[in-house]
Amino acid sequence: MQYTRLGRTGLQVSRLCLGTMTFGFQCDEKTSIAIMDKAFDGGVTFWDTADVYPLGAPAGYQGRTEEVVGRWLQGRRDRIILATKCWGRTGPSRWDQGNSRKHILDAVDASLRRLNTDYIDLYQLHGPDAETPIDETLRALEDIVRAGKVRYVGCSNFLAYQLARAIGRSEALNLVRFDCVQPRYNLLFREFERELFPLCRDEGIGVIPYNPIAGGLLSGKHNRDAGPEEGSRFTLGSAADRYQDRYWHEGMFDTVEQLRPIAQEAGMSLPQMAVAWVMANPAVTAPIIGASRPEQLDDTLKAALTEMPAELKRRLDDLTADYRKGDAFR
Repeated sequence: MQYTRLGRTGLQVSRLCLGTMTFGFQCDEKTSIAIMDKAFDGGVTFWDTADVYPLGAPAGYQGRTEEVVGRWLQGRRDRIILATKCWGRTGPSRWDQGNSRKHILDAVDASLRRLNTDYIDLYQLHGPDAETPIDETLRALEDIVRAGKVRYVGCSNFLAYQLARAIGRSEALNLVRFDCVQPRYNLLFREFERELFPLCRDEGIGVIPYNPIAGGLLSGKHNRDAGPEEGSRFTLGSAADRYQDRYWHEGMFDTVEQLRPIAQEAGMSLPQMAVAWVMANPAVTAPIIGASRPEQLDDTLKAALTEMPAELKRRLDDLTADYRKGDAFR
């Protein structure tokens, strides 16, 4: 496994990050533990979770993923860089969501309890909050860093202008600064190459993209005529509509079919090539890889050891250029 710095910090992270949002609903605890064991044995030491996981679960399940991760971490905490997130709804009250001072302070303590740890390496805002001034949010993050509950902070699903404004306010107020961003990014969704990634390179912000194999579409296992495979993200509870809207499009299936022989020619599996392509972007720190079964990690773990030839990357860039424009399949 290769390691790299998270943004401009001195923190070293593995070049793959394990996503855990399937734990506790899509896969049971025994399977979740087997997935974590497989990733750890493969050299992955960077874990990402969130207080609203598991993905697609009904109300009342929020926090179960952190609990599963917390149990696995016992005796291994010092071997893992642990990231989690807040922002999504975690309770019945109006203030049980968003990036207000109240919610951040409540949420970080709840995550610490569920994860059974006294600190979080990377604490991220899961999304922007138009109802809360960014200054309030940054001051709350500053306080939890100073209290020793959190060591670094980041954000997820922020647009380039939102991230740029947050950085500017951090500098103006001398407050803690976002050290990474977590955007969606893969061969079928490349819009953030236009503004967000150049900003991150200029400002020294790490990028840990999710969905590197497009929720499983880039695994090549789905058949457009047969419909979504049961148990996949395309049929998973409250997440099913979101993932079908993102990726279940005729044009995207056509692209997958064009990518399949290219991967074969390159001597790679389709998911291995997809993750290796994400890693080849110089803005990317570590793609977030997920699984619902341990064996699904076999191909994606290989990506960390895969050299992406420049000619192959150009070929893939050209084939998927339309997904960079922001108007494909909308």
